[in-house]
Amino acid sequence: MSSTNTADTLELALRIISILAPIVMIVGVGFWYGRKHDPEMSSANRVNMDIFVPALILGAMAAREFEAAAYLKLAVAAGMLLIICGLTARLLASPLRFEWRTFVPPMMFNNSANIGIPLAVLTWGETALPAAIVLYSVSNVLHFSLGVHMLDPNARLTSLWKNPTLIAITSGLTMSLLNIKLWEPLVQALQMLGNVAVPLLLFALGVRMKHVQFQAVSIPLLSALLRPALGLVIAWVLSQALALNAQDSAMLLVFGALPPAVMNFLFAERYQRDPRTVATFVLMGNLASIFVLPVALVLVLL
Repeated sequence: MSSTNTADTLELALRIISILAPIVMIVGVGFWYGRKHDPEMSSANRVNMDIFVPALILGAMAAREFEAAAYLKLAVAAGMLLIICGLTARLLASPLRFEWRTFVPPMMFNNSANIGIPLAVLTWGETALPAAIVLYSVSNVLHFSLGVHMLDPNARLTSLWKNPTLIAITSGLTMSLLNIKLWEPLVQALQMLGNVAVPLLLFALGVRMKHVQFQAVSIPLLSALLRPALGLVIAWVLSQALALNAQDSAMLLVFGALPPAVMNFLFAERYQRDPRTVATFVLMGNLASIFVLPVALVLVLL
């Protein structure tokens, strides 16, 4: 290997480390604090999902020219990726002897908030935030509609549009379509509130990991490797089929490799769908992402 290639490889490795290190450190602080003090995070998580995350979304969409139509193909690709992953998991559930309502959601809905948004910003800068929000929004809408229906076919979905995140998404899209500009101090206030969201998401993820116990890890470990591999392949096919631009293609690939969303555990607990098993899936997937995400970043940054 030439000295130039060695230098390029080292530069790429250092960039990937610099991208992932802040995420790992904040999650690590959350895990350490959770082990030491066992904080009750439900109130903080509720405030984050009700106030800070919606403020992050609305502030990002209001602070710059957000052309909703420019992200339509990316949104379609993200939705198709999640649905194909879900259908594949549904086919695998019986051979693996898993109840499909337990197995499919963590294989389908990924951690596009806790890890996806900060990873996108650290990799591509603030200009990537709108696209990261689009990916998160698609996952969030599907999770609160199709995901809830999978867990409980009788669940009422009329409360879907009471979700603060979805209200922020709808408001942002409406402002974009009608070319409505918010008062600048209001935008700044939204951005200041939104700045709390990402570190709190990562910290809460670390605290949540403290409560999970390793039980029957063979299938969760297999899924932790299978899901990102499947997501990467599907993302590549969709990016080619839909002719996404270079950055959207790269972001879709990373989106496909993200681990399961922590929300999978919260929903499983709420609807009593074997929450301990789902928690194991979530934990193994997020631990495996320490090794999986560098691979995904190498693929998109080369």
